[in-house]
Amino acid sequence: MRKPKGPSKSRAASAADVARLAGVSRSAVSRTFTDGASVSTKTREKVLAAAEELNYHVNHLARGLSQEKSRPVCLLAANLDKPYHNLLLDALTRQLQADGRMVMVINVSADPTSAGEALNRALHYRAAASIVMSGTPPEEMVQSCIKAGQKVILINRHNDLQDVHHIQIDYAQAMQEAVEFFVQAGCQTLTLISSSKGTPSLLARERFFIRSAQERGLQLTIWRGENTNYEDGQLAATTLLSKPTRDDGYFCITDLVACGFIDTATHEYDVDIPNDLCVLGFDDIPQASWKSYNLTTFAQPYNAIAERVTDILNCDQVNLNDQESNEEPSTDAERQNHTQTEKRDLRSKLQATPKWRDTVRSTESTLEQYAEVD
Repeated sequence: MRKPKGPSKSRAASAADVARLAGVSRSAVSRTFTDGASVSTKTREKVLAAAEELNYHVNHLARGLSQEKSRPVCLLAANLDKPYHNLLLDALTRQLQADGRMVMVINVSADPTSAGEALNRALHYRAAASIVMSGTPPEEMVQSCIKAGQKVILINRHNDLQDVHHIQIDYAQAMQEAVEFFVQAGCQTLTLISSSKGTPSLLARERFFIRSAQERGLQLTIWRGENTNYEDGQLAATTLLSKPTRDDGYFCITDLVACGFIDTATHEYDVDIPNDLCVLGFDDIPQASWKSYNLTTFAQPYNAIAERVTDILNCDQVNLNDQESNEEPSTDAERQNHTQTEKRDLRSKLQATPKWRDTVRSTESTLEQYAEVD
């Protein structure tokens, strides 16, 4: 008996090729690769053997476009050369892949035209959701996703778009702790080294740090560089440490800025950190724990953000606290409370964890409080 012909080397094997080789029907192949479908053990073994021989893979994209979890998840990302964005992208893709989802990454730092075309392709694929990884992607891109009826998740974007999910860091709490670090270290004059980029997360850090410093009655100077790169930290150190008097503490808006500041301060100005002055960063990038920096900072909850994203994607209800009720609100007050609860459910606030190292002077109480955190 002649053996059924397989596919040509120029094309991938199809379900029909598997059916011919296994000597079964096309529907038997479909049932074999459908979870929970009825198929005999003998038939399943024949189909799987034929599929392995032909290197056949199910086209889940074509097969499951009607199923939300079968569709790709689109990540709108920018500044992927920065450590923070690399770490967040790594955490998101790991978590989404573990959840059985396919990920499409659109680099919006690229040419605007090509980025727009890539987003349109993602919308044609009926992506299950679009995740905006920072405040950098343009507003029009976010609006395009919303108008297409997609589920949209904004990470650290801090705007008032309705009917989208927000995942934000509790910067009010983090900046209050940051100022307290300096106070406990005996600092009375501070400098905030920030950026003129004006992204929502940077502005939030600025706003809450300024407020906390003012509440503590500290003298505060604000210096803004063009970006949040290592070179901006170097420029900040050159500009600020050349002055006749120096402040007691310097809060760098990101760890990368802090690394540039520390290198210039120690190598060009012979500054002894933390004895001469204290330096604090934010993000807890890998370089922060390097021996040459050992930077006191705040860790972004990368894994918690990724886990929250998958929770949102897998949740079919607006009420993310699983407080279901079969009764409709009967009074105006109840309806207002119900509406406010739904809005709260669309917003998640996560904590940035202090990482106490060597660039802020420590006291016995701070060492006791943060020894286990780091």
